[in-house]
Parts: sequence; C-alpha cells; structure tokens
Amino acid sequence: MDDVLRRLAAVGPFFAVPYGKEPPGPGFRPLAALYGDGLGPYVAEVGRRIGSGPGRVAASTAHLGIASRLWSLGLGCAALAGRVPDLSPDRVWWRLPQAGSLELWLPEQEPEGLPADRLGPTVLGNLAVLDAGLRERFGVSPKVLRGNAASGLVGALRMLIDRVPGDAAVALAGALLAEGGALAGTGTFLHEPGLGVAFVRRSCCLYYQVPGGGLCGDCVLRTR
Repeated sequence: MDDVLRRLAAVGPFFAVPYGKEPPGPGFRPLAALYGDGLGPYVAEVGRRIGSGPGRVAASTAHLGIASRLWSLGLGCAALAGRVPDLSPDRVWWRLPQAGSLELWLPEQEPEGLPADRLGPTVLGNLAVLDAGLRERFGVSPKVLRGNAASGLVGALRMLIDRVPGDAAVALAGALLAEGGALAGTGTFLHEPGLGVAFVRRSCCLYYQVPGGGLCGDCVLRTR
C-alpha cells in the first residue's frame, strides 16, 4: 500500500496521509482512543472552533469531518489501485493541531491491503464505533450519522473524479448508496458522465445551527 498512499497524496492535501514505522510528530494516538475517553474533549474543541458549544451540533460536525477523511483515504486508494488500507480504529492514528483540521497517520500496512469491495466494511466499521459514542453521549440520531457518512462519501467522490480518471470510484460509491447498499436510503444520488455527481441527503447534519453556518449543498432543508 505504500506506493498507493504516495500516489494518493498527489491528489490533494485532503487525501494526503503520512505512513510508516513512526508517526510524523508528537501527539498521534489511535482513533480507538479518540472514540473512548478522548471523545468528549474532542467534541468540545470542535464546538469551540465553530462556535456552537459542546453539544449535538459539534458532535455531528466532528463526525462528518472524520467520515470525510476516512472516505477520502479509502475511496482514493480503491480508485487508484483497486485496494484499500485497513481502516479499523486501532489502525488509523490521529491528532488535532492547534490550527487546521484533523490529521491522520497510518502505521505500516499489509503490502497488498484489502480488496476494493472491503471499502464499505472497513470505513463503516470504523465509524460504527464512533457512532455508538456520539449517540450515547450527545444524543445524535442514527439517521443524522448515516446521512453524514453518505455526505462524506459523496464529497470525497466529487474531489476524486476531477483528479483520478476512470469510473471505479463512482461505481464503488454508487453501490454503497444504491438500494441494498450499506448507505441505502440516506439520499438521492445521481451521476452524469462528464457533468459529475449530485446528492441530496434525507437528513440534516445540523450545521445550519452554527452561527453563520447556513445550509450545506446537499442538505435536505434546501428542498423543503
């Protein structure tokens, strides 16, 4: 997977994830730690940065940010090489810098990684642990969390199809969002070759409650 991760970093900074035997600096810990005792302080910090306070809005915003990074990493590798890294919570490490968004780091991966059809299970399996904590501690609904996962997937896809040729990423995302897929029912997904993708989710991430936040481009409230 090392070569794939190097190629993915060239797609853009949101897709760049350092990897190797040692983290690229102090402060990195497994996501499993963030989902445990670190979840409350992390949501509080997100709430401070966006001005919402440490409640449901911050919790949903934190979730969407993590989901977006995981999908970018997994979908990008699948599009480039037909393989994905192991993205279980103990295999992905994180830190939050004083300024800027969540940073990720991967320890050395299995050389071959996982087949591309494991994209959904490895990302959603990671998020399932986070979802449980956010539901229990902050009361974020499963519908909102599933919508966030779908929104993060489509956001990663939009950036990828402008930079990586081929239909592999579209096919993978479409299968996850289609009837019978892991994210079925989260929204309406359309793809027009040469025009891009469109998605309207059936839930709201709550970001409109942030002071000056407004509505996201795929928000269900735009159609009401």
